[in-house]
Amino acid sequence: MAKIAMKTPLVEMDGDEMTRIIWKQIKDIVIDPYVDLKTEYFDLGLENREATKDQVTIDAAEKTKELGVAVKCATITPNAQRMTEYNLTQMWKSPNGTIRAMLDGTVFRAPILINGIQPFVSCWKKPITIARHAYGDVYKNSELRIDGAARAELVVTYPDGRKESKTVFEYTDPGVLQGMYNTDKSISAFARACFNYALGVKQDLWFATKDTISKTYDHRFKDVFAEIYENEYKAKFEAAGITYFYTLIDDAVARVMRSEGGFVWACKNYDGDVMSDMLASASGSLAMMTSVLVSPDGIYEYEAAHGTVTRHYYRYLKGEKTSTNPMATLFAWTGALRKRGELDGLDDLVDFANRLENASIATIESGIITGDLASLLDNPDKKIVNTEEFLTAVRDRL
Repeated sequence: MAKIAMKTPLVEMDGDEMTRIIWKQIKDIVIDPYVDLKTEYFDLGLENREATKDQVTIDAAEKTKELGVAVKCATITPNAQRMTEYNLTQMWKSPNGTIRAMLDGTVFRAPILINGIQPFVSCWKKPITIARHAYGDVYKNSELRIDGAARAELVVTYPDGRKESKTVFEYTDPGVLQGMYNTDKSISAFARACFNYALGVKQDLWFATKDTISKTYDHRFKDVFAEIYENEYKAKFEAAGITYFYTLIDDAVARVMRSEGGFVWACKNYDGDVMSDMLASASGSLAMMTSVLVSPDGIYEYEAAHGTVTRHYYRYLKGEKTSTNPMATLFAWTGALRKRGELDGLDDLVDFANRLENASIATIESGIITGDLASLLDNPDKKIVNTEEFLTAVRDRL
């Protein structure tokens, strides 16, 4: 059988631990036999990030800007334990945070819904898409450990030498200090991405911050969204029969849990990180979530929204078979292949991505399933399989 041709390569970012193993299995079992795969490969495994002093992450982001579409495996963001385990020279920043800052995009995440797996929130009838701002905030923060009594000040110096300052806190004993930032340009890009996405799917858009407490920082987000909506999108939303709704983040969480779903929920960077995991877990599994970063200039980076599945990796190193759910990583690949096909006018590549997703969903609905979803699937004939067996079943159905 002739393989499906590609014109432009994808940027391929390999990752860590169990997801790195699954990454290769997906390529070997359900992609390479059918697609003449073209990629620009970057190894974002922690060992190579250490060897290159994280330059590989920057290079991968730059190449993504050039080629327009990337697919990324889950990666480790090291803590003190990982410093020792991997003999690191420093605690390297999150690759996702670095890439998102360089692309200045918005992350859209939505659950993969399966017939036979009911959400834990019984009133949810339609999928909820999280739109996560992917620039600045805690992911690009500056931090200090305070050794003792001290005054912490926030100081801004303008090009003309003018300064503004404010006392943050008067320390009487040791503590910690953190500084964060964002820009009107990035917030505006985030707002327009959310409004455009909501129009595209014809769903209501919710946005939430904590502007009652953060009266300058969070309030700026609220104001930018309101200004852009009134000036650019209100008439379009009314014509489409959808609404824009703003509330406090705590109120939004309460409302989400009582809703039937079927809307786009825009969140600041950290809020989106936390709430997308809640949404994924409540919909079935963290490994059942699609995730794509969309930049203001139309750059796409698809990824798995979960971690590197460390516990399963240690079992794999012992020679044990693991029943790790590959769906989020598989859908990262299909999302990237579909978008590459759309941008290059390759209908057969788009069709392949759609067929592979449908085959994956149908495999689970037939009862063939990995261990993490087994207790959730309402199917009397379900069969628990390991990761490789699941992907083989998808291939057979494909």
